[in-house]
Amino acid sequence: MALKSTIFKADLQISDMDRHYYQQHALTIARHPSETDERMMIRVLAFALNASEALAFGKGLSDTDEPDLWQKDLTGAIEVWVEVGQPDDRAILKACGRADKVLVYSYSSTSHIWWNQTGSRVDRAKNLKVVNIPAEASQALAALAQRTMQLQCTIQDGQIWLGANENMVLIEPETIKDFA
Repeated sequence: MALKSTIFKADLQISDMDRHYYQQHALTIARHPSETDERMMIRVLAFALNASEALAFGKGLSDTDEPDLWQKDLTGAIEVWVEVGQPDDRAILKACGRADKVLVYSYSSTSHIWWNQTGSRVDRAKNLKVVNIPAEASQALAALAQRTMQLQCTIQDGQIWLGANENMVLIEPETIKDFA
């Protein structure tokens, strides 16, 4: 018998001063049985960094044809495709062919090794941005995971504070590859 996803609920208050985006989102997050709290919280972070009314969680680990997050326009065309982790070059290039913008959020201590192996094969993709979340920050985010969460996210000058009440995590992402 297949294991079922665990459902998490998060009320996410976003104050993104870099994009002038101020909104509250009620998120329902299905955590795949093989997904860690760390990866799930990176998905929440990726949502906060790209938040819009049209951004939605995809099937991600459950379906290789869907990203972790995506945003479609009214015609169904994919505007934003977001992957979390270290996808292979074929998956990245396939996503770049399907979406206007592709973002990859890598969060492991081995991210630079992965990028050294993958970067040259995807460098030609002009609609690709790759961001590394430092391992210490991603592990601190994992500690915030609860079945019901009240989260605040403040983004200013490229720095991100994400957390609940007094448990705030400072995240300083590193852009490895930016849009051309």
